[in-house]
Amino acid sequence: MFEGALSGYKILDVTHYMAGPYCTKLLAMYGAEVIKVEKPQTGDGVRRLGPFVGDDPHIEKSVHHLFLNAGKKSITLNLKAPSGVEIFKRLVKDADILVENFEPRVMPSLGLAYEELVKINPDLVMVSISNFGQTGPYRDYRAAEIVEYALSGLMKLTGASHREPLKLGLDVAQYTAGQSALPPMLAALYSARFTSEGQHVDISIMDYCAGLAEVQTGIFDCKGQITERVGNYNDKGHPWGNFPCRDGWVTIAIHGTRMSYLTDLMGIPEMMDARFANPTSRLQHREEIDRLMLPWLSEHSKKEPFEYLNTKPECGAGWVRDAQDLLECPQLASQGFYGAIEHPLLGKVRFPGPPCKLSKTPMRIERAPLLGEDNEKIYSAWLGYTRSDLVELRQAGVI
Repeated sequence: MFEGALSGYKILDVTHYMAGPYCTKLLAMYGAEVIKVEKPQTGDGVRRLGPFVGDDPHIEKSVHHLFLNAGKKSITLNLKAPSGVEIFKRLVKDADILVENFEPRVMPSLGLAYEELVKINPDLVMVSISNFGQTGPYRDYRAAEIVEYALSGLMKLTGASHREPLKLGLDVAQYTAGQSALPPMLAALYSARFTSEGQHVDISIMDYCAGLAEVQTGIFDCKGQITERVGNYNDKGHPWGNFPCRDGWVTIAIHGTRMSYLTDLMGIPEMMDARFANPTSRLQHREEIDRLMLPWLSEHSKKEPFEYLNTKPECGAGWVRDAQDLLECPQLASQGFYGAIEHPLLGKVRFPGPPCKLSKTPMRIERAPLLGEDNEKIYSAWLGYTRSDLVELRQAGVI
């Protein structure tokens, strides 16, 4: 039987879409028993978010769902029905952690505010992930990933100075908030072991993203200077950035006076000119260096600079990878990063494994649950319901 660092802990997961589900997925990977509470018939909205395996828009085939809800158990429960709320409260009684990411008004409107739930379970750690937190003038504002990224200050720093600000290609705000919820949540859980008192952990997505720009706010506070976008430009030297090559884009980063290694690789004696001898002068002659490099790069593979420069001091190179490159990466393969999960409807599905390794309690990756797959197991084991009870609850639209 699998024993993880969090084995034995019970997590009630009332999250949806990305930030909350990613948080609870990590808990499941650490071995916690994560019970995902979903709407009857439709489930978490992420189940209806494409792309879908085989382009079949089925609630069990959303790639987002398969990734974000891996390793969890699924029960269905109608929290808008009074009897559903009462069942939920009974589940709370035996839970160690409750994670939700509704708008701040929702849980209180259901009679499930922290102040009510802690009366049922004084040890409960409740984690609320929302756009702007549980208090403040933005509390009830709605937002999307691109809005969070803009309001946090991160967008001001992303992109080229002469172009419009950009967001990153992924849902960084959502995933960052979900991941960042773990340390305060586990700290509250640790505290509860000694004090027998739970806590309400308030996670603001905007706050966590704004925290990533802490150096920039410090610069403004100390110097009155607003940091501008620089794209891939680096004031410590050149070449530094992405350059087109024969089969894609190569990333080159040359530090200090190590230009000779790039010259050796490319066999271009003109690059040994005194104008390119130090970082300051190379910055002044960036366009000339690019004119010398680009014809060579256009005839060579993106892997050649990577394989040569990474063996040299103060040099670095890579290439801009796509999903196929990642799946074929020998470094990730050597660490067993990608694992194949057997799914009852889809067969084997490959997904990223744990982002870190624990020597004694390894993390795990298991498949995402079918909607309501664990109704009988959880309602019977936790609450003592019989099969006939569950039939009645299902007919009443409660589960």
